[in-house]
Amino acid sequence: MSTPHGFKSSLEITHITTATAIVDIDGVKFITDPVFAPAGTEYPYPTTTLRLSDDPAIPLNALPAIDAVLLSHEDHEDNLDEFGRRLLDGRKVITTPDGAKNLSPRPDVRAIQPWETLDLIAGGKKFKITGVPAIHLPGGECTGFIISTESFGHAANGLPNAIYFSGDTIYHSDLLKMNEKWHIVAAVLNLGNAHVPTDPSKPEDKLQITMGGEDGARLVKELDADVLVPMHYQSWGHFTEGEEDLIKIFKQEGVEEKIRWLTPSGKSVKIF
Repeated sequence: MSTPHGFKSSLEITHITTATAIVDIDGVKFITDPVFAPAGTEYPYPTTTLRLSDDPAIPLNALPAIDAVLLSHEDHEDNLDEFGRRLLDGRKVITTPDGAKNLSPRPDVRAIQPWETLDLIAGGKKFKITGVPAIHLPGGECTGFIISTESFGHAANGLPNAIYFSGDTIYHSDLLKMNEKWHIVAAVLNLGNAHVPTDPSKPEDKLQITMGGEDGARLVKELDADVLVPMHYQSWGHFTEGEEDLIKIFKQEGVEEKIRWLTPSGKSVKIF
């Protein structure tokens, strides 16, 4: 991938499992939605049981030093499990208002509202983190994140370059407001086209709770993002689109040249 206009940072991403990844920006390491449960773990819910089929590519005790945590929501075990909670202790964490409340008394857990921007110093570098609205399951809070910093520079249109991490969300039109303030150089999207039943008496009626490949392709085209980094399409039974499906969809949608695939082996992938 060619380096975006004005972008003067390095970006590497290491996929661990599901929505868990190390986002390395100039040596500063963020981790998203930390999950480290072993394969075979099950989580029963009133309407379904979530089953994990793969081990994390990197175990919790083999992680490098983590500078900050971006947590889209804390109330679903496929985004934050008991092992991931250990990682939050003593670290800077940004999450939803409900999440910050439920994770107290950890003093460095901060709440972020949709379109609110927080200043963050991580690894000695200054960042701005902006909350992005996410629509996931009814009644729960979830957030996406925009990461920006001075060394990202500005796009040819004059807007500051930024990285977008979607968290768990379906496509919705409010996401296009990003175009007003940022140029997205890399959109890290939770895909999988996940569906779950919401009524125990009607298990066949399932609600879409994350984007699918068509949604991701549409969003990346509408944002004119330089790169789409797919995540969150493996390891769980409620995902309905895997890698083979996504490859076909991205080709059909004409965005295959924008895709940067992460490896399942825990090796870092250079994005820029």
